[in-house]
This record gives sequence, C-alpha cells and structure tokens, in this order.
Amino acid sequence: MTALDLKNIQKSYGATKVIHGIDLKIEDGEFIVFVGPSGCGKSTLLRMIAGLENISGGDMFIGGERVNDIPPSQRGIAMVFQSYALYPHMTVYDNMAFGMKIAKAPKDEIDKRVHAAAEILQLTPYLGRLPKALSGGQRQRVAIGRAIVRNPKVFLFDEPLSNLDAALRVATRIEIAKLKSSMPETTMIYVTHDQVEAMTLADRIVVLSSGHIEQVGAPIDLYEKPANLFVARFIGSPAMNIQPARVERTGDNTLISLGGRKTTVPIPSPEPLSGTRCHFGVRPEDLRIADKDDFLFEGDVHFVERLGEVTNVYLHVKDVDDAIVVKLAGVQKYAKGDRLRITAAPEKMHLFSEEGRSFLHI
Repeated sequence: MTALDLKNIQKSYGATKVIHGIDLKIEDGEFIVFVGPSGCGKSTLLRMIAGLENISGGDMFIGGERVNDIPPSQRGIAMVFQSYALYPHMTVYDNMAFGMKIAKAPKDEIDKRVHAAAEILQLTPYLGRLPKALSGGQRQRVAIGRAIVRNPKVFLFDEPLSNLDAALRVATRIEIAKLKSSMPETTMIYVTHDQVEAMTLADRIVVLSSGHIEQVGAPIDLYEKPANLFVARFIGSPAMNIQPARVERTGDNTLISLGGRKTTVPIPSPEPLSGTRCHFGVRPEDLRIADKDDFLFEGDVHFVERLGEVTNVYLHVKDVDDAIVVKLAGVQKYAKGDRLRITAAPEKMHLFSEEGRSFLHI
C-alpha cells in the first residue's frame, strides 16, 4: 500500500508559486530523503505533508485517505524538527510522554511506549534527567523518542542534525539508521542539505530545485546516472567536472571535441547528431593520472587540498574556463606549478545535451 501519494501538489504565497506540481508516490516502509539547495522547497513540502502549510493545489493522500483539509493532529504523522524543542523543566520521561498525556492515553500504555522508545534509542539510563544534563546528541534522540511514542504512520525529519557538531552528526546519523532498521514498516521522510546523510540513509532520494523534482531514485543511481546537469553537480563532493563540448562524429563511439582535444565516449542513447553542442562530465574521483599520451586534460596544479584519506588537486587547463578537480586516494605530493595529464575510463564519462539533459534520460 502507498503510504503517501502526492498528486500535482502546489504551493503559492500570493502570486509567488514555490512548489510547482509535485507528483510523488512513497511506499510503506520507505526511507525517503528530500535534498536540494536552500530555497528549493524541500522544507515547505515537508511542512505541507505535516499539515503545517496549506496546500494551494493538487491532492495529498496518506494511507489512501485524502488529507488536504485534515488538521496535523489527525494525520497520523510525527515530526522531528531541527530544534529539539524540549521542555527544560521536564525529565526525559515526561518530555517523551507529554504528547500521549495530552491525548489522555492510559498511564500503563504511556509507560510501555516510553520505555520501548528509550530502549530503541539507548535512553533508558537518562529517563530521570532534565534536558540540561544531556548532550546535544542525546537531546535530539529524546526529540526522536517523543515522536516514536506516538506510533505514527509517517515520521518526518526536518534537518534534525544541523545543530550538532561533526562527531555528533555521525553518531546520531547512525542512531537514525538503527532506528529505521528496528522499525522496518514505518515510513520516514527526511529533509537535509547534507549529501552524506542522503546517500547513507535513503532508500530513495528526491532531488528538488526551485519547487520542481529534478530526479527521484536510489542513491547510487543518482550518483552514477544523473538525469541532468543540476543533479550531476549537486550529488557528489567535489562536484562533477562539467565542460562544454561538441560532437565531431558518431559511430562505434561518439567522438567529441573537448578543450582543444578530441576523445571518445560510449554511445549515448539516443545518439546525438554530429555538430551538436553538448556538455561533458566526469567526477573528480573517476579521474586518474595518465601514464601515456592518451589523456583527457593537461594542466598546471594551482591548488591542493590534502585531507588525509584523499587529496583534491585543482588544475588550470588551457581552453577550459573552470578548474578541473582531481580526487586522488591518500596523501599526494603534488605542488603548485606541477604539470599533470589526467584521464578517465570511458564508462565513467557523462554526456549531456546543450539544454542540460543526460542523453541516458532523453
């Protein structure tokens, strides 16, 4: 059964439209992640699902029931916000139990659910503490626990890790992954701008831009087969190298002109016509040092980022506007001014139309 079904969902503030006809089906038990740049509409869409924003157009169904006019409290949804929003004078137990107490649930049922949620989130030793005695990660887990005890149909997470430092983000992300594993039938929708969260948590990722869906798919599918230039640049860090190119001829392989050099790429489908302007793409991690005269780019090193596990090398290449980024494993000794030749396996190359659509998706 479909947990959520969004049909032509629209949102306007006066004459300004911010969500443009979203169509999306989310199945029971899926972990869906909304990603996109600031202002793309991901949090607005989440709030519309929660009922915190009115729907300007289209229909929304939860569990087969149309919910456009149903208030948030009756949608069977629990939401975890970026802010913990815990009551400072209440213990962890009371914070987690508060919603059920307001709903006048039986005390034994409240106690059962609170202790079950605390066990899942490893909060049992802290049930008697006040929020001020907890770390940031523990407070966020309390906020998640408060949502769990409501036994909702759908969990909504609105950038829940943004207020945590790097180490706590990793630890809490693992806790959320464990939570999903312990509740396999529960549908979860998660908003983030963090690619690592999206790639590691999601069953499917929804990439949004300016109120439109650019692509929906499994994390690796979006990484390996981006539908357009926006997704290609947004998924992956550093971003995919994109350069203007021109199709010279087609045949067993497509020959393109790229920055004064010619190279062949696997035949896209449909095959572009000779003379067509296009965009060539290759990810930094798919580039390698060329050991022969057969290379894609030749350029001078102008900046090096040594991160320990990888080294990012930025090259100035003749006839190429933007720097080419090469992501190499381990610590590399390259320095500013070094001249490098780089290449990539043909199957790692991407070709996009002049309008920005991948030839694999046209």
